[in-house]
Amino acid sequence: MATKREPAVKVSETLKKMLNDAISIEMGASIQYMWQHVQTIGVKGVAVNDKFKQTAITEMKQAEEIAERLWYLGGVPTVQPSEIKVGNNLKEFLEIDAKIEAESILLYKKMIEQAKKEGDITTAFMAKEFLEVEEEHHDLFITMLEEV
Repeated sequence: MATKREPAVKVSETLKKMLNDAISIEMGASIQYMWQHVQTIGVKGVAVNDKFKQTAITEMKQAEEIAERLWYLGGVPTVQPSEIKVGNNLKEFLEIDAKIEAESILLYKKMIEQAKKEGDITTAFMAKEFLEVEEEHHDLFITMLEEV
């Protein structure tokens, strides 16, 4: 395992925990969405299948970026995903997914405020970018729910 180095930027344990919470949520969502991609069936399932896969890949890339930022800040990225809830049908998939995206939106809003408070503009900027992505995902899932 790599040895820790002295970070150039000092941040609070609170902000480091938020970053780890985000990594956990992003990893869990990635697994959840990929499994839903595998399990979609029927005409409606085929219509949204690739959306689950694309979203899963996006979430994993975000987890990686957050982990890199946390490591730079002197933290140790978690390897534990959040609870994975797949559901039993397309409607349940989308309801669960909309909820996890809403939770992510709240976390990123808090992270932005905390990072700004600590003067960590880079983390605030990263969280703002991810907030926009999570809002797009949330909109996607609630829009798809209208047709299920």
